[in-house]
Amino acid sequence: MNAPSNPNGAAAPGMAADRLRIVLVGTQHPGNIGAAARAMKTMGLSRLVLVAPEKAPDRDTHAMAAGADDLVASAPVFATLSEAVADCRWVLGATARSRRVQLEPLHPREAAARAVAATVSGPVALVFGRERTGLDNEELQLCHAAIHIPSDPAFPSLNLAAAVQVLSYELRCALLSESGPTSAAAAARTPPPAEGAASHAELEGFFAQLAETLDQIDFHKGRAPESAMRKLRRLFLRTNLDSAEVRLLRGVLADAQRMARLARQGAADQKIG
Repeated sequence: MNAPSNPNGAAAPGMAADRLRIVLVGTQHPGNIGAAARAMKTMGLSRLVLVAPEKAPDRDTHAMAAGADDLVASAPVFATLSEAVADCRWVLGATARSRRVQLEPLHPREAAARAVAATVSGPVALVFGRERTGLDNEELQLCHAAIHIPSDPAFPSLNLAAAVQVLSYELRCALLSESGPTSAAAAARTPPPAEGAASHAELEGFFAQLAETLDQIDFHKGRAPESAMRKLRRLFLRTNLDSAEVRLLRGVLADAQRMARLARQGAADQKIG
């Protein structure tokens, strides 16, 4: 069932908030889960998701939740980030600036406005990493863009719950704004997906088949495939493919794989002959 929409193209505020999820990956201190839940609830968010926490929620979690225990109790737990965002249409990773992962960098305000706009197409995830090390490169590759909180370079460290509070506040402001999502979407280099956008799981299935196909046609010619796949991922994520387009591309790849198999079989038959 499609979400009711406002004239500006975003989902209605209640539905939009329900489609926004905060994903905590590898949380090391149970108390931080509770503090993050409290930060969310004060801003009207309720969808908390946990990925492989080092320790299960405990009494420290509930003490820090300070009344947001319901968010902790209802939070699903996944083994991997890929599973946690499989049904999402847009995924944003909160991270310190890094030259190693070339994702579009977003200011929290812009990210929030675009995230709210993207809820018209389905669930949207804002992902936070481990307290000490953040998200690793493989996890960041699952994200469409990166959010950087512009903290003081002289003391940039933010507690996990504080970072969740900053982004939850910006999401709250975007939900209450009538013009923010539209203007942000119009100017976006990686625009939020429209209704009918492919799910994260569909895109990951396509990327896996693309990687297999490139190997089978010897596209890399001995070079490391990681760099090419990173660039191809960014290219296709910017296009905001819908489900039908993903199926079309996978059909093209399936034919390419079939031709590669025939070529290999023909070469093998020639050797035998």
